[in-house]
Amino acid sequence: MDSLDKNINLFAMRLREWYCWHFPELGKIVTDHGKFAELVQVIGLRNTFTPDRKPELLVALDGNEDIASEILAAMKVTLGQDLVEMDMMNIRRFSDEVIKLTSQRRNLSYYLEQRLKAVSPNLQAVVGDVLSARLISHAGSLVNLAKYPASTVQILGAEKALFRALKTKGKTPKYGLLFHSSFIGRASAKNKGRISRYLANKCSLASRIDCFLSSTPTSVFGEQMRQQVEERLKFLTDRIAPRKNLDVMRAAVGEYETIRLIEEKQDKLTVTK
Repeated sequence: MDSLDKNINLFAMRLREWYCWHFPELGKIVTDHGKFAELVQVIGLRNTFTPDRKPELLVALDGNEDIASEILAAMKVTLGQDLVEMDMMNIRRFSDEVIKLTSQRRNLSYYLEQRLKAVSPNLQAVVGDVLSARLISHAGSLVNLAKYPASTVQILGAEKALFRALKTKGKTPKYGLLFHSSFIGRASAKNKGRISRYLANKCSLASRIDCFLSSTPTSVFGEQMRQQVEERLKFLTDRIAPRKNLDVMRAAVGEYETIRLIEEKQDKLTVTK
């Protein structure tokens, strides 16, 4: 998925550079790469686009009337240069590739989400789809990740910085892949290390539950852990005391037992039928 994102960004930037010679205002109005490519397909040569084709714009913009009107207004005062049909033909082909890559990225994202729900629902609930997949991929497998202590999970992806710090006797890194978590981004500079350590602890625990829980996968524990990280963030910023870990885990176990009993009853009914 990371490679696909790089390709989409590369192709989309080239498309923007090319088409914005003709209609520069469109690049400022529409920031999403996929939507921009779709609009290039719809608009084409701006001097051949008439206001009565506004419904086509609305379809590409998912019915956003304001942006459609802004695009039509920009067409009348644009500073762009004229293009010939041969140029537009190649631009259309390029935009078609961007649309295909964007669609592939969307399908892959959905596939990843569904697979993580089956393989590691609790880790997914704590840090999201992409980051949980990166952690598992970097560790080699979910089993390997579950075997790592929280201190190792915290610096996964920052091995070079760690060894350089050990060699030069400098400061060791506070986070690796976990830097991409929204929790780290929301924490203040002085609290980033604390949140990173706490988040790594929850990721380590969630991965072990996912790996060694033999029954039907559930995200109950991960959702509770995510709330704990939120509470820890509030505690560090506003000094609001979080719930005790024992109380949180008891609530999670109670909810899990309820789900398990419901599933057992459903299985018995299925066998009876």
